This record gives sequence, C-alpha cells and structure tokens, in this order.
Amino acid sequence: MNFELSEEQKMIRQAARDFAQTELKPGVIERDEHQKFPTEQIKMLAELGFLGMMVSTEYGGSGLDTISYVLAIEEIAKVDASAAVILSVNNSLVCYGIEKYGNEEQKQKYLVPLATGEKLGAFCLSEPEAGSDATSQHTTAVDMGDYYLLNGVKNWITNGNSASTYLVMAQTDASKRHHGINVLIVEKGMEGFTVGPKENKMGIRSSDTHSLMFNDVKVPKQNRIGDDGFGFKFAMNTLDGGRIGIAAQALGIASGAFELSTQYAKTRKAFGKTIADLQATQFKLADMATQIEAARLLCYKAAWLKDNHQPYVEASAMAKLFASEVAMQTTIEAVQIHGGYGYVKEYHVERMMRDAKITQIYEGTSEIQRIVISREVLK
Repeated sequence: MNFELSEEQKMIRQAARDFAQTELKPGVIERDEHQKFPTEQIKMLAELGFLGMMVSTEYGGSGLDTISYVLAIEEIAKVDASAAVILSVNNSLVCYGIEKYGNEEQKQKYLVPLATGEKLGAFCLSEPEAGSDATSQHTTAVDMGDYYLLNGVKNWITNGNSASTYLVMAQTDASKRHHGINVLIVEKGMEGFTVGPKENKMGIRSSDTHSLMFNDVKVPKQNRIGDDGFGFKFAMNTLDGGRIGIAAQALGIASGAFELSTQYAKTRKAFGKTIADLQATQFKLADMATQIEAARLLCYKAAWLKDNHQPYVEASAMAKLFASEVAMQTTIEAVQIHGGYGYVKEYHVERMMRDAKITQIYEGTSEIQRIVISREVLK
C-alpha cells in the first residue's frame, strides 16, 4: 500500500493550513464567545474553491478527490471546528447530494452557485421527534399536482440562517414509512418558510444552528430530487459520505489539541524541568499520538474507498465513530496537560473540548454508527 500523498494533495493541505493559521485563528475565540458566523472567512474559502471541493469543474467545483477534502477539513478544524462543519455540510451533504442524484436542471440552478460559494446550503433531516429515528418524519409534503405543500419543523440545522438552499426531507405517504419520504430543494424566501432563533450551543458556537418552520410552503414538483419515495435513501446514502467529513473534523480537533499540548509541554516547567520531561506527560502524548494516527488512517481509508467507487458504508461509520471518540478523549487530556491554563479561553483547548462533543452526536450518534457497523459485519 502507498501511503504517500500526491503533490496536489500536499498543496491542498498546505493551502488549508496556511488559511487556518492566518485567517481563521485570529478572532476564533471571539467568534466562539459571541456566536459570530465567520462570514468573511467563508467568502475567502469560497474564492479558494473550498466550498465545492469534490464537485466537478463542469459545475463550478474544484474537482478534487475525497482525500484532499479530508486533508483540508482536518487543517481547518485544527483551528476552527465551526468553519470546518460549515464546509463539511456544504460539500459532503448538499453539493454531493445534488451532483450525485439531481437532474441537469437542478445542477445548473442550484449546484453551480453552491459549488462556487455564491450560495450556502443546508441539509434538513432532523426534527424535534425524529433525530436518530430518521424514518419517523413528521414534516409532510402533500402532492398537489404540480407542487408539494410543505408543512413541519426541522431542527438542529447547520447553516440554518446563512444558507440559501435547503434540502428538506418530508413524508409524502405515511403508510409507506421510509418509502414514502421525498427530498425537496427549498429556497430561502419561499412564502411560508421561516427561520427560528439561533440555538445557544455548548460548542461549534460560530456555526449557526437553527430550527426551520414550514407553513404551507409551495415547493415546485421539479424541486424534488429523484423518483417519488427516494428521499430516505437519498438521506442515508448522502450521510455515508457526510460522515467522512465529520470524521475529518473530529480528527482536526484532536490533532489541533495534540499540537497545542505538545508545544505547551515543552515550555511549561514544574519540579525543575519541563512537563514534557515527566513520564506522566510523555505517556499522555504517546497515547494521544497513537489514537490520532489510527483515526487518520481510518479517515484516509474511507476516503480512498469512496474515491475508488468501492463500498464505504462500514469504513465511513468506523472513521466517524473512532475519530469522534478520539477527539473527545484527546481534548480532555489536552485540558489536563494545560492544567489551570487549559480551563481558560486564551489557550484554545477548552473550546476544542466543547467542540469535540458534537462530533459524537451529529450526522449519526456513536450509537447509530455502531448499529451501522454491526449490520455490515453481520451481513
């Protein structure tokens, strides 16, 4: 097996690393504290081609592979996990879903502005009573002939207020359960569509998370992606790739916390020596480094399988499960290594620990990932 990255992949990683350090790091603490969306930074990332990384150049994207995408998300999440998830949703869920399953008219109208960063997308599956149980959709899309009448509530929606294009899963025929769900492209500004208040979250605070309300929203029939009843399959297939993005985000949080801990350990002195000279610290760093590298390899494997058109459901679930748990464990240890300084905002690791937790929850909880993996291994 060849573990060497291509020159193009190295360049993408370096570009993302440079951007994270020069453009994202200044102000990241303030954005987190004030829940400020990184508007200018996202615009710059769009100009660099990071909002449609895997989209074909035919539709305004960068035409890059999934490994390049993982490399970029990791570097950005090392500094700002909120920016990373904004990119992840737009790339892995919205752009991918439209390019993979949309028709040509939908690609030209919606995918092109999403891939170029002119517009931002949101993926709308979760509801107040349908999180992990995604088959129990209460949002309805009644077939009215040439349009659907959309009613319901979606919550925990990343990019909820900043997006212009929304992929909304809704139940058209409840008797068919998951076979009766459709996915509709909804535009901000459609009559009856309103955005609720921003959620006051523990972590990823500068990404905007909102509830969405649909009250008799008329969605044209041509905005349905795929055949009638394809919505649930669309959501599950799209989330398989989305989990690679969240795994990369978790990997970035972990590796960023590890790098800060290593730097701190080399300068902080206790008992007449640096704490890096203490075996207790050395063992913490050794465990962190090993777990991070294992998570990285799982991410790379899932990305490689996707790029090579091989089954990657199990690999992406494993990557997401393991990387998210490594992110949580690593950031806890990072705070411990920093001691009292780790508990204050100035040293970043307390924010990273808060950010890490959500990677075990969204786009499929750790429990859901174990269900996916067990089904695959028991086939």
